[in-house]
Amino acid sequence: MPDLLKRAIIPLLAALLAAVALAQGWIWLALPALAIVALGIYDFSQTRWTITRNYPVAGRIRWLFYKLRPYLHAYIVEDDLSGTPYSFEARNLIHSRARGETGTQPFGTERDVESAEYHWVGHSIAAKSDPDTSPRVTVGNDQCSRPYSASILNISAMSFGALSANAVRALNRGAALGGFYHDTGEGGISPYHLEHGGDLVWELGSGYFGARDKDGRFDPESFRDGAARETVRMTEIKLSQGAKPGHGGLLPAAKVTEEIAGIRKIPAHRDCLSPRAHSAFSTPIELMEFAAKLRDLSGGKPVGLKLCIGHPHEPFALVKAMLETGIRPDFIVVDGGEGGTGAAPLELSDWVGMPLSEGLVLMRNALVGAGLKEHVRLAASGKVYSGMGLARAIAQGADWCNAARAFMLSIGCIQAQRCHLGTCPTGVTTQSAGRQRGLVPEVQGERAAQFHARTLEALADIVASAGFKHPAELEPHHLMHRVGPERAVPMDRVHTFLARGVLIDAPEETIYADWWKAAQADSFRPAIDLVSGRARTRTDQTEM
Repeated sequence: MPDLLKRAIIPLLAALLAAVALAQGWIWLALPALAIVALGIYDFSQTRWTITRNYPVAGRIRWLFYKLRPYLHAYIVEDDLSGTPYSFEARNLIHSRARGETGTQPFGTERDVESAEYHWVGHSIAAKSDPDTSPRVTVGNDQCSRPYSASILNISAMSFGALSANAVRALNRGAALGGFYHDTGEGGISPYHLEHGGDLVWELGSGYFGARDKDGRFDPESFRDGAARETVRMTEIKLSQGAKPGHGGLLPAAKVTEEIAGIRKIPAHRDCLSPRAHSAFSTPIELMEFAAKLRDLSGGKPVGLKLCIGHPHEPFALVKAMLETGIRPDFIVVDGGEGGTGAAPLELSDWVGMPLSEGLVLMRNALVGAGLKEHVRLAASGKVYSGMGLARAIAQGADWCNAARAFMLSIGCIQAQRCHLGTCPTGVTTQSAGRQRGLVPEVQGERAAQFHARTLEALADIVASAGFKHPAELEPHHLMHRVGPERAVPMDRVHTFLARGVLIDAPEETIYADWWKAAQADSFRPAIDLVSGRARTRTDQTEM
């Protein structure tokens, strides 16, 4: 048989079947066969796709399996621990806790305890019997007149637009029921954030959505009006996020409805891309002054920063600005490079931004080393979903943790990874009213609250086993980390943890000496060439 006939076997067989069906009068069979023939002719004659031009109709089977591949892999191929971004074990843990099902398992761990990735919490013979099952932390230093008592676990930043209205409703209902906060994301405060009265943290990104003028710049009056709402407990200045640091928020045109455009004060049905950097400030000192301004405009409510750590000298520039101005933000949220998002360039998600563990320790050392940690609370965000994740972050310096994807999973997300297309099958990340119908806020809100409560119970079990009542008592040396098949060391031997004030008293004795020297309060650029060690001139810094 000639090669061409072999490659066109499906439309040829369909043509034969159509001829027989027509001869017999079987119209019901002839019509689909003729449709396959027509498709084969189209595939053979088109010039866009090589595979279907050479293999009419048959080439489309490859496309079908490409479409099905993520689902077949997730449900059939991958084991319980290997799936990404969240393994089946992680997804199942979140779903079961959200539904109030048992969190126990038989037959012991499935993890490889000899693996270099394995870590554990050391337990005490003198375990505690009454740990705090709903631990909280007070946010707000002496420059804040209206401090806030935050839960140890809260909903991380996710905007209305990236999430559906029903998803926002469900999360806020969960926050209200469970007594934790709901970060608005940089898309502004929507009516759905306000329906159930859950505590809000208003995230203000470089687009200033909800607080911008007609030119897209920060509008103090609009911000004052929004921050005056009773449910708005704190404000968070977003400098960058882990999944796409230095890029700015991105909401694809397909998700920018008339309603979302009205809330954000942007054109509808066009990509909404926030600027890469803020227009309200350009130096560390100006950032501190902007934070103080927001605190005044909000009536004394806590104001903090959120960032993914990039250049190591920049956290030190922030603390130098705090020392020079005397202005201290009330909190800093460190977002890990492994954090998620609805839409981001692949290279930024994979290769840009410091992972949470390293970024958290660096920010902790900057604050502790400068003697500022008691004034500035520190939060961690980046793939936190379990009691162990909370314990690890807190032991490394965090006062509390935020989670985004974990709370999405708690209200029905199945990790279909169609967030950027607007075709989410569970109604969590779509603006389609039909798809949102499946997400019932009253039901899923309770599940978000149950996930939160049971995760804190799991944390309490770990804390009690270590011999403590409150997670804040956990220290780096309580975490053990395997560094080889025959050796494990405490976390404070994996990372360096600075003593209080050492960056002020003896920075040259620390591993951060060059970065501390490079940091400056009046610029985010380094003051020295980190390769040669020579001081940079103003011209050098301008040309960078």
